[in-house]
Amino acid sequence: MTDTTETPLRDIAFVDAEGNEHTLAEYRDDVVMIVNVASKCGLTPQYEQLEELQKTYGDRGFTVLGFPCNQFMGQEPGTMEEILDYCAMTWGVSFPINDKVKVNGRSAAPLYKALKKTKDTDGKRGPVLWNFEKFVLTPGGTLHRFRPPVIPTDPAVISVIEANLPR
Repeated sequence: MTDTTETPLRDIAFVDAEGNEHTLAEYRDDVVMIVNVASKCGLTPQYEQLEELQKTYGDRGFTVLGFPCNQFMGQEPGTMEEILDYCAMTWGVSFPINDKVKVNGRSAAPLYKALKKTKDTDGKRGPVLWNFEKFVLTPGGTLHRFRPPVIPTDPAVISVIEANLPR
């Protein structure tokens, strides 16, 4: 997925909502869904399905990692505290919500710069198109990309998750 001269995907640092640094290496044995999220988007109800996946598969080696992003029509304008409160109170989110990031452009988060090299189901790579674009990383290192309109509980997404759960 990444060029050998680049930092491996699992070693790229990202920051959680409390300011602590992490990498995907912490989840090397799990299936991880990385999603850019927003609170004021028409796709925001996908939070409910993301949480459903977390509750259904979390104890079997699955984790959703949410990354708030305000790049699409200012649909995530809040502070981290406001975002965390909204996610917990409105959607009952139990999965990690990380620090706000940019997903496109020169100032995109390093993790997203690497993720965007992955082809989607139509064989296209490139910019994140909107909020709630999903990247599923398997324990074996395969990365699957699902564009925003594909709901988290779509059979194609479920198939990838279930086929790669470690337990």
